[in-house]
Amino acid sequence: MSSQIKVRNNIVRQITVTIGQLAAAAFALAAPLTIAADLPAYLQTAVDSPYRAAENKQRDQYRHPAQALDFFGVKPDMQVLEVWPARGWYTEILAPILKDHGQLSLAVFKHNDGSLDDERKIFWARLASRLDQDIRKNPDHFGAVTQFEFDPPGLMLGQNNRFDMILSFRNSHIWNEEGYLLDVFRSFFDALKPGGVLGLVEHRAARLSEITSRAGEGYLDEYYVISVAKQAGFILSASSEINANPRDSKNHPKGVYALPPTLAMGQQDRAQYLAIGESDRMTLRLIKPLDNGAAK
Repeated sequence: MSSQIKVRNNIVRQITVTIGQLAAAAFALAAPLTIAADLPAYLQTAVDSPYRAAENKQRDQYRHPAQALDFFGVKPDMQVLEVWPARGWYTEILAPILKDHGQLSLAVFKHNDGSLDDERKIFWARLASRLDQDIRKNPDHFGAVTQFEFDPPGLMLGQNNRFDMILSFRNSHIWNEEGYLLDVFRSFFDALKPGGVLGLVEHRAARLSEITSRAGEGYLDEYYVISVAKQAGFILSASSEINANPRDSKNHPKGVYALPPTLAMGQQDRAQYLAIGESDRMTLRLIKPLDNGAAK
């Protein structure tokens, strides 16, 4: 167990983990679950809502929102935090589920007070502002949604034992690029109640062996994500292939961004990328133990 390997950070840096940690993560990876055909009515009703735009519903074939939320265990009476909702694709589904008996909170991008100089963060701030306007203009659909800024590593959640569930959709690769994925996961761990669920969906890198992977831009290795989550204190409850896409070779110019919806290659090979569809994705349900020391 004394020998070590380096797990490649897909853009910026490398994080060293022991072979034993990776082996433990591999052993802990649960077999994919079979999702029941009969979904709770509140999930299907929210997904079928006439409020949702046709272009958003078109993406259901890749994102499988009702099945994913059922896998994570979303219930109408929960305290749920969605992290970095961007345009609010999942927000408009979660809000009507939770508005009467639960509470939806959003950890949104930092608003632009004039101090932002990063073009990506300026764009993200614009998305957060637009989503806030949508929520305010449509109270019958969204209900009372709580929002607060989340801009790691400087501005973390600052919550303790508050949420039944935290959901993050395709954000982990960004935190990993910047070198603070473990810090973010630890923040999630602290913010969840004991027994709470962290639901993750993330672009999945090609797996070459138990100790190495090839990660194109925007992709992360599944075993690596699990290993980091375990370091933060989580236990892997289950994984699912709900959002798997075997057509995705993960070997594209501009990485995951070559695929829809971004289509970063423009007209070059556009039909090919549209035929592939959205990325192959891991879907993980992680648990904060009732006894916080159990996962250490």
